[in-house]
Amino acid sequence: MPTKKPIISVVLDEEMLKKVDDFQFGNRIQSRSKALNEIIRKGMEQLEKEQNEPESE
Repeated sequence: MPTKKPIISVVLDEEMLKKVDDFQFGNRIQSRSKALNEIIRKGMEQLEKEQNEPESE
């Protein structure tokens, strides 16, 4: 059954692709797509955390 989720294309250099593949393998994630979703989720959570931190002087 086709997904109704949006599909995007991403261009990565070989070094970044290796990092994604290493993350996928190291975390026993079934697919590169799922690994990229997890990386993006973690990055978004970190950005939100940083944006909600009070600025230090």
